[in-house]
Amino acid sequence: MNKAQSFQTSQSQYPAVDVIIPHFNGTEILLGCLSTLTKTTYPNFLITIVDNGSTDNSLELAKAHYPMIQILHTGKNLGYAGGCNFGFEHTTGKYVVFLNNDTEQEPNWLSELVATAEQNDLIAGLQPKLLSIQARNRGERRFDYAGGAGGMMDKLGYPYCLGRVLDKLEQDCGQYDQSVPIFWVSGAAMFARRSALEIVGRFDEDFFAHMEEIDLCWRLWKAGYLLYSVPTSVVYHYGGATLSQTNPRKVYLNHRNNVMMLTKNADTMRLYLLLLLRLLLELLSMIFYLKSKRADASKAVFDALIWNITHFFHHLKKRRTLAKLRKRSDCEVFKVCRSETAVVLKAIFGTTT
Repeated sequence: MNKAQSFQTSQSQYPAVDVIIPHFNGTEILLGCLSTLTKTTYPNFLITIVDNGSTDNSLELAKAHYPMIQILHTGKNLGYAGGCNFGFEHTTGKYVVFLNNDTEQEPNWLSELVATAEQNDLIAGLQPKLLSIQARNRGERRFDYAGGAGGMMDKLGYPYCLGRVLDKLEQDCGQYDQSVPIFWVSGAAMFARRSALEIVGRFDEDFFAHMEEIDLCWRLWKAGYLLYSVPTSVVYHYGGATLSQTNPRKVYLNHRNNVMMLTKNADTMRLYLLLLLRLLLELLSMIFYLKSKRADASKAVFDALIWNITHFFHHLKKRRTLAKLRKRSDCEVFKVCRSETAVVLKAIFGTTT
C-alpha cells in the first residue's frame, strides 16, 4: 500500500475531528484540560484553542507545553457561542467537539463518540457522560451539573439532565449506562456533525453564554436529526469554574436565554401559552429572590424579562427563518426524548426525588 492509499484508509476509518476550546484566561484549568486531552487515543483529531481576548499568559504556557495545538485569536471576548463559531469557521473536520477548558477526559472518550456517530448519518449530536471533577477529588462518582448523562427538556421549557434536576446531583451507579435519545447535548463537551450544523446554523451569538447549545439542539431535532447520549465516553467537568450558580450575571443569562430559546423554537400554540405562564413564573422568581435577600438576582430576572420584551420582534424574525427547516413538531420531538411534564416545577414542590 502506497502513502496515498494509506492516508485514504486512515481518513475513512478515522474521520477528522476538530476539538474546539473557547478560552478566556486561566492557566491551571487550561493546562489541566490539555494534559488529559493530549492522551486521547483517537488518532485523527486537532486541538484548536479560541482565544476570547485573554489577558494572562495561559496561552503562551499552553503552546510551550503542547506545541501541537492550534491557537486562534478573536481579538475580544465573543463569549462561548461566538468563540465556538469562530473556531468552527476556521476548521474543516467531519466532526467537531465544542469543549470547555475546565474539563478532563478519559483516553477513549473520543473514539466512543466517533464510533457512535459513524453508525447513522442522521446522528448530529452526541454527549459523553459528564461527571464532576470536584466529586471525583472527594472519591465520589457523581454527575456534573452542566449535563449529567444527557440533557432533557420538560414541557414547560425548563431544561434538566439525566442525573441532575435543579441542583440535585445523582451518584453514577450505572443507571444511565444505556445510550438513549436526548433533547440537548451539553456545551461542556458537545460532539457534532459539521454537515448538520452547516444546514441548521451555528450557535446563536445573541445568547453569548448559557443555553445556546439547547437552542442549537432544538433546531437539529426540528430539522430531522438525532441526538444521543454515549455513556461509554466519559468526560469530567469542573462545574462553576467560569460563573457560579449564584452569580447575578449567570442568573440573568439563564432567565433571558431560556425565554429567548422558547420564543425562537416552540410550536406556535405552545409558545403563546408558555409565554403567558412564563411571565407569571418570572415574577414569582423575582419575589422569591427578594425574600431570600438577593436583590441583585431579582434585578437580574427583571432585566432579563425587559430584554426579552424589547427584543421580542427580533426573535420572531429569527423564528420565521428557522421555520423553513422544520421536519418535526414539538410533539414528535418530546415523544422521542421522553421528556416529562414540568419536571422542574415538580422538583421545586418536592414531588420529584
